[in-house]
Amino acid sequence: MKKWIDSVIGSDRRIALPIMTHPGIEYIGRSVREAVTDGKVHFAAIEALAQRYPSAASTVIMDLTVEAEAFGAKILIPEEEIPTVTERLVSDAASVEALAIPTLDAGRVPAYLEANRLAAERIKDRPVLAGCIGPFSLAGRLYDMSEIMTAIYIEPDVILALLDKCTAFLTDYCRALKATGVAGVVMAEPAAGLLSNEDHEMYATPYIRQIVEAVQDDDFTVVLHNCGNVGQCTAAMVATGARALHFGNRIDMVQALQEIPADILVMGNLDPVGIFKQATPERVAAATTELLERTCGVRNFVISSGCDLPPRVPEANLKAFFEAVEAFNERR
Repeated sequence: MKKWIDSVIGSDRRIALPIMTHPGIEYIGRSVREAVTDGKVHFAAIEALAQRYPSAASTVIMDLTVEAEAFGAKILIPEEEIPTVTERLVSDAASVEALAIPTLDAGRVPAYLEANRLAAERIKDRPVLAGCIGPFSLAGRLYDMSEIMTAIYIEPDVILALLDKCTAFLTDYCRALKATGVAGVVMAEPAAGLLSNEDHEMYATPYIRQIVEAVQDDDFTVVLHNCGNVGQCTAAMVATGARALHFGNRIDMVQALQEIPADILVMGNLDPVGIFKQATPERVAAATTELLERTCGVRNFVISSGCDLPPRVPEANLKAFFEAVEAFNERR
């Protein structure tokens, strides 16, 4: 992966790497519930997209409930929408202290490991990127997001203890994902985008860095995704050591690129709903071209969606996106 990233940065051509799996679920005629509970169905969706689109890498579903469910959180899994955590699992020092770190056979973790293993074994023409949640976002799902934003100021030791347990499990999970043969992991840490740079450096950066240091090497890359960041904590994201950073559509991509070293791959940030799902193909193409032109002087930029594409993105819009990238390359 280090060679792959170096080759991307060294090339004059732009590559396209939207975070998407839901269109693949629709192409194979299965439900979201089937894909998030059955590793074989999940892989079939990934494979269908790899066969249909020239994405620079294949990605798994950005499901931010798998790890919380493994800890014991209650999960709602609708038929055609992404799963959600329905209630908090821990609420004070005693419940955090009693919280057990899960094993890798808990909940739907085995199904996700199977999907990644199958994708790594059978998709050979591009890197396969696994997915996981970040430590602070996982802690927020276990403690409740509103409550944790207060608790970091009034009960910081409780949250730090919870983050230690989240990080221990996520390190084990990322090692298991790496063992499937995938080339990297997209770590989704959107809740950390609610933090200031200073708070990010206390409650997110060191825990992400622990995972990065445990798994990232020349053959495996951590892609840190933060769609909550509007620019206030970009420096703290860089400090995690992740070799690639992925941004949501709320940030100014040009400004973010100015704050990030040239050897870090930077991905983003077309609106997954407003552009990919709701716009016309013509508008998708125009927005894609505009972002490529605004970032044309920066070699470490990869055009992507700002987050995981939701269900029911029109196929014509995906085609318009990839065609616009190819047309831009042909003009250069």
